[in-house]
Amino acid sequence: MLRVGLTGGIGAGKSAVSARLAARGAVVIDSDVLAREVVARGTDGLAEVVAAFGPGVLTADGDLDRPALGQIVFGDEPARRKLEAIIHPRVRARAAEIEAAATPDAIVVHDIPLLVETGQAGSFDLVLVVDVPVEVQVERLTTQRGMAAEEAERRIASQASRTDRLAAADVVVDNSGSLADLDRRLDEVWATLEDRQGHGPDTKR
Repeated sequence: MLRVGLTGGIGAGKSAVSARLAARGAVVIDSDVLAREVVARGTDGLAEVVAAFGPGVLTADGDLDRPALGQIVFGDEPARRKLEAIIHPRVRARAAEIEAAATPDAIVVHDIPLLVETGQAGSFDLVLVVDVPVEVQVERLTTQRGMAAEEAERRIASQASRTDRLAAADVVVDNSGSLADLDRRLDEVWATLEDRQGHGPDTKR
């Protein structure tokens, strides 16, 4: 099994890369999906979030009100760390379960937005970073997600720097071009992963 950590800054197009790797045969474990799963209605994760932040983080239907929670934790370091202490261990446990169910010869891609920020780069055989210039991130966030430029810049600044992400990378995917460019690059990356597949972490770097 080859364990790959996939990350990239907000707006870099990591989801497009993740989907294309899945189409090529990778087992993709998306930590964003798992982060929603572990605080779904009725979970102990949601109960712990409510205990920590109050009933105001619930919708009328009893689901997690993500915008309300986001307003509490964004820009508040202690609150963010409290939330991460609830969610991250549950996400990692669920990811381990999914990985354990994969075939021994699988290429398993862990899609983790905050891989660098949470110090997980050393946990994988290979780290793949999706990279674009900061100005491209801002443009995509404003045009595709409707953010104000100031909000986009704030979100980008709250993550690891581009320099830090690139320093953690074994393979860099430049996603500043067209989707056709991305597909060509991912053909190369997939060949690299297949070549490395079956090698242990001792071969890293």
